[in-house]
Amino acid sequence: MLKRDIARYKRKPGPLIQVLHRAQEIFGYLPPEVQYFVAKELNVPLSQVYGVVTFYNFFRTEPVAKHVINVCMGTACHVKGAEAIVKAISEELGIKVGETTKDKFFTLSTARCFGACGLAPVIMINEDVFGKLTPEKVKEVIREYRRQKETEGKEEQSEVAG
Repeated sequence: MLKRDIARYKRKPGPLIQVLHRAQEIFGYLPPEVQYFVAKELNVPLSQVYGVVTFYNFFRTEPVAKHVINVCMGTACHVKGAEAIVKAISEELGIKVGETTKDKFFTLSTARCFGACGLAPVIMINEDVFGKLTPEKVKEVIREYRRQKETEGKEEQSEVAG
């Protein structure tokens, strides 16, 4: 699948970032084997691929959880308490930035700006944006995701039993 996508992107100028995005969509992250494959297929040095992967914070070299929590650390969010939001999430989940919970349900990350400055402080969980957060509100958002996980688990059990 990736090989076919690479062939399509190869015809465009500067395909590396596009190919890496596609590879991450497919695999969830960019392990060394995938980086090597991309370098070989695009005929670029592995060091160039690695440099791009490690330079941009949207590329991951480790697997991530089902739900990636990104905390905006842009100026507006920083001024409105983004650090307190990170601390609250860390306390709630028992992980630090860059880590994943043991159950592989949450990964905590930070990013520069989501363009939602009027809602500061802001987090994104996957594609969902949550704004005007306080430490307590963000903990409630996380608890709601956990409740959904528990509900999904019960539904799956009843389908198997039924």
